[in-house]
Amino acid sequence: MATPDGAPRWDEQLQRRLARGEETALGELYDQLAPMVHGLAGRILADQAAAAQLTREIFAHVWEHPEDFDPAQGSLRSWLGALTHRRAVERLRVRRAAERAPSSGPSGGPSSGLGVGLGGGRDGGEGAAEAEIRAVATAARMQYVVDSLPQPLRETIAVTYYDGRTYQETARLLGISEQAAKQRMRLGLELLATELADERARHDDRHDDPHDERHDDPHGNRHDDGDGGT
Repeated sequence: MATPDGAPRWDEQLQRRLARGEETALGELYDQLAPMVHGLAGRILADQAAAAQLTREIFAHVWEHPEDFDPAQGSLRSWLGALTHRRAVERLRVRRAAERAPSSGPSGGPSSGLGVGLGGGRDGGEGAAEAEIRAVATAARMQYVVDSLPQPLRETIAVTYYDGRTYQETARLLGISEQAAKQRMRLGLELLATELADERARHDDRHDDPHDERHDDPHGNRHDDGDGGT
């Protein structure tokens, strides 16, 4: 986890500085990764104010608990992305649950059961809401991974996949060979598929035991809810 000259990489150095309480380290981290955190939160929550609030909470958590980041498990960027993704999805579930909650009628009790009739029942509504949350979360995760790719892979995916161009058109637009365009696209999609498979595995692990009230950190470690995190 060190460079050839023996110096620790940037994220390890930053973690040590945060552990020493260096505010400049937090500022440096914020400048580098706040756009990524805010962008990912915004794509999931579709609410810029909520995304800004979550971004503040994420960096507050890092400041208070720098030891939660384990350099042996991956980069600081990946850890922050996973933490943001998990908390944004949790917040979206809370919001959707509140939206499904029946409003009160004039007497203070539940209003007429029109919501059940229109929404297909509580179970159907919850299932549809969860499917929507999963779709939004997956799309946001895909975009986050694409944004994290090296620039040549990222631009090839953007031009070929999102713009709907052929490999010949992509090669001509980017000034590369058609074979190079195919290789970049294949590698980019392989990295994307690997990341999404890891995400599904983490999701399945968290939901194996529906009675387990502990939560996972982004590295897959288990914590009790009273661990003092934000």
